[in-house]
Amino acid sequence: MMSENSLLPEPKFLPELHPTFRPAALANRAYENAAETTGTPVEVGVAIEQTDGSVFHHGTKVFPEGHELAKHNFRQVERMAKFLKWSRGGRRIHLTGPAYLAEQLQSYYREHPFGQFDNEVIGKRNFGHPLEAVNCEELPALNAETRPIGRNLDGCRIGFDLGGSDRKAAAVIDGEVVFSEEIVWDPYFQKDPNYHYEGIIHSLKRAAEHLPRVDAIGGSAAGCYSKNRVTWASLFRGVPDDVFDNQVRDMFIKIGQEWDVPLDVINDGEVTALAGSMALGKNGVLGIAMGTSQGGGYIDPNGNITTWLSELAFAPVDHHPSAPPDEWSGDLGCGAQYFSQQAVGRLLPASGIEVEDGLTLPEKLKVVQALMEKGDERALKIYDAIGIYLGYSLAHYDDYYDYDYVLLLGRVTSGPGGEVIIEKSKEVMAAEFPELAERIKFHIPGETEKRHGQAVAAASLPKVG
Repeated sequence: MMSENSLLPEPKFLPELHPTFRPAALANRAYENAAETTGTPVEVGVAIEQTDGSVFHHGTKVFPEGHELAKHNFRQVERMAKFLKWSRGGRRIHLTGPAYLAEQLQSYYREHPFGQFDNEVIGKRNFGHPLEAVNCEELPALNAETRPIGRNLDGCRIGFDLGGSDRKAAAVIDGEVVFSEEIVWDPYFQKDPNYHYEGIIHSLKRAAEHLPRVDAIGGSAAGCYSKNRVTWASLFRGVPDDVFDNQVRDMFIKIGQEWDVPLDVINDGEVTALAGSMALGKNGVLGIAMGTSQGGGYIDPNGNITTWLSELAFAPVDHHPSAPPDEWSGDLGCGAQYFSQQAVGRLLPASGIEVEDGLTLPEKLKVVQALMEKGDERALKIYDAIGIYLGYSLAHYDDYYDYDYVLLLGRVTSGPGGEVIIEKSKEVMAAEFPELAERIKFHIPGETEKRHGQAVAAASLPKVG
């Protein structure tokens, strides 16, 4: 007899520091299998549509109406739609199947705090329209756009990378880095966008001092960007909305005009994946950056970038009802709490490691890394947990992305802890998803590549001439 607990199966590998972890990959498979056992499973098709007409498909199976477990159908569909919103992006969600699911989803985006966050950020800010959920007889046709990006290495270029705790800039001549610099900053809660603008200009000028001329500027930054316009970004989350519209949205267009050179800026995760593709000489790359938050990026099997958001920090990977809340949206079980400095900070109390009050997340990470260097078992348990998260989440990502290579970046992956993360994730995949384990290859860049690869990839974005 089926039970509610069977819909959230306990994984074979359970983090000692997080025993309630219920990976999305297993939960989705268990739900669909349970629906199948009824003999009358209901097919639900899901399509997410972007404003440019791009359409992406997915789907699931749910319980028939009247079944005692049908009360969980909405949660199953909403989590899938949530992952699609943050991995693909879009403003209209089409659903085949029971009409009530579309009606509940539409109400969720208008009335529930988690849905309202997605409605504001994904719908209004990114795609200029509130989220819509509509029932339909047939899904709209697939329509996916891709385009080549970057890999331009000619001339004198500046590449920059804007993160949540530091900003980097490099001077590049014909693909060779002649100068690079990392400067600590704290952009998240700054209300005055001049803080961001002046910091960016300072880094650009520092890099320009090492070039005979500047032919192009390319940048990577946390957040979402469309034709060099900032649609939304965690970097500017402290800026009031009216100020954002007037001073932030076109900031990079203004900088390009001031420097009078071609300038391109895209999401930092996309540049991470591009850097990995360039370094490996391979395509089909999923980039995961475990830094202040979780960055994501994707280069498809043809070496192109897509119109997808790949904001995996907000994409759910844990379906347990008491999964940790995201520090911004409040939603539960989202990637940032599993693959970032936030994950390390969250796991610290359970590990038994005591740190001074008031330490920042980067400072807490340094404490854990120092203990890991000494072979501390408490620190090992933290990295062990993140490795388990990664093994199961890569299987979940595989349901949405076509990739063979995983590029891991970010401070959390530095040192021996990064090796533990990879080895534990391989162990999970070998036991739970053997076909995936055989196919997936990991790449952690060396220090030189980490320091310069992102800068070169960013600098290569604009075409000159």
